[in-house]
Amino acid sequence: MTSIRELHQQLVKKERSAVEITQAALARIQEVEPQVHSFLCVTADKALAQAQAVDAKIAAGEEIGLLAGIPIGIKDNMCTQGIPTTCASKILENFVPPYESTVTQKLAEAGAVMVGKTNLDEFAMGSSTENSAFQVTSNPWDLSRVPGGSSGGSAAAVAAGECVVATGSDTGGSIRQPASFCGVVGLKPTYGLVSRFGLVAFASSLDQIGPFGRTVEDAAILLQAIAGYDPKDSTSLNVKIPDYTKALKSKLKNLKVGVVKETFGEGLDPQVGKAVNEAIAQLQKLGAKVKEISCPRFRYGLPAYYIIAPSEASANLARYDGVKYGFRTPNPENLLEMYYQTRAAGFGTEVKRRIMVGTYTLSAGYYDAYYLKAQKVRTLIKEDFDKAFEDVDVLVTPTAPITAFKVGEKTDDPLSMYLTDLMTITVNLAGLPGISIPCGFDDNNLPIGMQLIGKVLGEEQLLQVAHAYEQATDWHLRSPSLK
Repeated sequence: MTSIRELHQQLVKKERSAVEITQAALARIQEVEPQVHSFLCVTADKALAQAQAVDAKIAAGEEIGLLAGIPIGIKDNMCTQGIPTTCASKILENFVPPYESTVTQKLAEAGAVMVGKTNLDEFAMGSSTENSAFQVTSNPWDLSRVPGGSSGGSAAAVAAGECVVATGSDTGGSIRQPASFCGVVGLKPTYGLVSRFGLVAFASSLDQIGPFGRTVEDAAILLQAIAGYDPKDSTSLNVKIPDYTKALKSKLKNLKVGVVKETFGEGLDPQVGKAVNEAIAQLQKLGAKVKEISCPRFRYGLPAYYIIAPSEASANLARYDGVKYGFRTPNPENLLEMYYQTRAAGFGTEVKRRIMVGTYTLSAGYYDAYYLKAQKVRTLIKEDFDKAFEDVDVLVTPTAPITAFKVGEKTDDPLSMYLTDLMTITVNLAGLPGISIPCGFDDNNLPIGMQLIGKVLGEEQLLQVAHAYEQATDWHLRSPSLK
């Protein structure tokens, strides 16, 4: 797949039109979608109309931005006016939002071409995209394996060349883990950097929208377009947005990189550990100073997250009751029956599990023992990161402890599924930015990702390190061979 900058040059020089680029993306979707199942809906008419508008601007001699005419996939938990937004749930199967999310609005204003809405784990709850009510997305590198989750549709679509870039949302690793499994770049920004207005909420203190791309520069360009203050989002940060592409340098002289020692041990696939250690050695060759760092409370991230996130989900998903919008069970005997039957039929197993856990931890007598304690642990985890960043500029860990597993392998064992987010969850709890970049392959030719973690609003430095590593290696140039 050609990069954003290359496509932009082709458009400006009139070597290709935006309509031609869009038609190529739609043809690719038609070709590989029967195998990959990345998209829940393909918006061909809208895409071609957006592309025609870009071509009209070029013909009129107007300047266009880097994203103009670029095919993009949108995770189907971001509201798109007049286009279904299902969150891959039966309860929202026929929901068509009357308004646009801030992120999709910004992308439309930048001239990006939306080719479709991508599959996800229902309400973004899951690590494999097997929890979708409509279809299971396959990993383009091995169709018998999962693409990761919850943004598996977006990661697989970028890896399979169905779109140039895509949006995802990350609550506990839902951008970075599928990026690792699919061999693409995935960035989870600082909490509040990108507006959550129009993102269907899972866990409001953790959710963050971010970009997928084949290269670090593509991810930086997409982040540039969606970052920024939004008065419609009360958690939005009112900060100046730098030019992220200017941070993309190839030298790392005097940069201090901390290796989180708690992420290299029991449970880590030896092949993943080897690839990430080789990537760390490459960072040293590029001029970075590497030292081991301890974040002693890192391992408590998983239990803290699986109390906080389900608690917030329990509150956020209470609105799906069959009254206001979405699915309603037919012919209930009374109001209580309607609530009960609507939610029983509308939600999938994993969503029900998390609602029950969250409702329990928030209930009288258990709030202090679970929810309050988890929030205190969250503060301690953030303190560990703050202390680490006194000594180093960027932290490094594996993105996931394993490579992509087989479809169905972990569906009966939720705990082993949750463990695949072990390395990513703490970043959300602390509100920090994190990026996953390809750093190797295992013996089954499955991608391995390295995670870089930055300080609050440290996206520029993260992108700099990621880009320098990427330019010194060729992992990002490899593509899955889909027939």
